[in-house]
Amino acid sequence: MSTPIGSPDEGGIATLDRELEELIREELVEPGDHERFSHYVKKDKILESALTGKPVRALCGKKWTPGRDPEKFPVCPTCKEIYASLGGAPS
Repeated sequence: MSTPIGSPDEGGIATLDRELEELIREELVEPGDHERFSHYVKKDKILESALTGKPVRALCGKKWTPGRDPEKFPVCPTCKEIYASLGGAPS
């Protein structure tokens, strides 16, 4: 007798599938994902951008004019990795 996929008798396969899908989504960075992150930029460059309106470039290469509260977004995984490789504090 076969058991339907996702039934409680399968020992939580559906839950594991959902967790795996979430991990895969976290690892893949798709176009536009940079808009959903806060990025690492030198503080003096952020101040300069605020005064002049000049765009800044993050460690990951994203170039934009800051204007949103970075506390509202998760840190860009690429920026975080580069920062750690440069001897920055791991997070």
